[in-house]
Amino acid sequence: MDNYLTVALEAAEAAAAVIRKAYRGNFQVRYKADASPVTEVDVAAEQAIKTAIKAHFPKHGFYGEELGREAGDAEHLWLVDPIDGTKAFVRGYPVFSIQIALMKRGELVLGVSSAPCWNGGVGEIAWAEKGQGAWLDGERLQVAATRSIDKAILSTGNLASLARSGAWDRFGALIPKLHRIRGYGDFLHYHWLAAGKLDAVVESDVNILDVAACSVIVAEAGGSFTDLQGKPLGLATTSVLAATRALHEPLLEALRYLPPG
Repeated sequence: MDNYLTVALEAAEAAAAVIRKAYRGNFQVRYKADASPVTEVDVAAEQAIKTAIKAHFPKHGFYGEELGREAGDAEHLWLVDPIDGTKAFVRGYPVFSIQIALMKRGELVLGVSSAPCWNGGVGEIAWAEKGQGAWLDGERLQVAATRSIDKAILSTGNLASLARSGAWDRFGALIPKLHRIRGYGDFLHYHWLAAGKLDAVVESDVNILDVAACSVIVAEAGGSFTDLQGKPLGLATTSVLAATRALHEPLLEALRYLPPG
């Protein structure tokens, strides 16, 4: 697959260097119109990623959380969130990550998810290419073999839209049927889903830049990753149902989610 993965890993490491240097230091924070924070570190990290990618693929499109979308050729579009979990970064706890994905002709084909300050500062990095499996720090990832809801561990992220929808009561009815429910959030529950440490993830309020890379990783680890209506991911995606293949359809049917309108 050319050297897309090599370049994505190089870009992730360039951003990680910027982030590690600033973590728990002094930096300026401002707030966007939706009240979400952004720091000068987000911008610098994204610029480092963009520079690394454009050095190799100057004609590719680029869509970043902070620098916006830059048109390129219609075939390739890089999707980047330099710090997914800026609120955690600002508060000084390490549940944040660098997300880099490549979309080719509308299909997500590559993902790199790097958590540079996780695990006592050691960090971890997961990656996947379509048809090449998923990996975490060089070890092959595989989702769990869980097939029944009563054996499933489900993790949640942002649920505001789900809570305003008709599916909220159905979600409540699902909870006591599960083995366990937790709220690990951000990169962590996707890495753990891909590694077989939990079995499903539900989120109703995301941006495609938050989840594009992890969707490739989970799929290549043998899982299913769609939105909460069962649709494949695209640039307009705002929700997630990710699970083992055996659990995905039963969970989709149990929730029967329609976004509040």
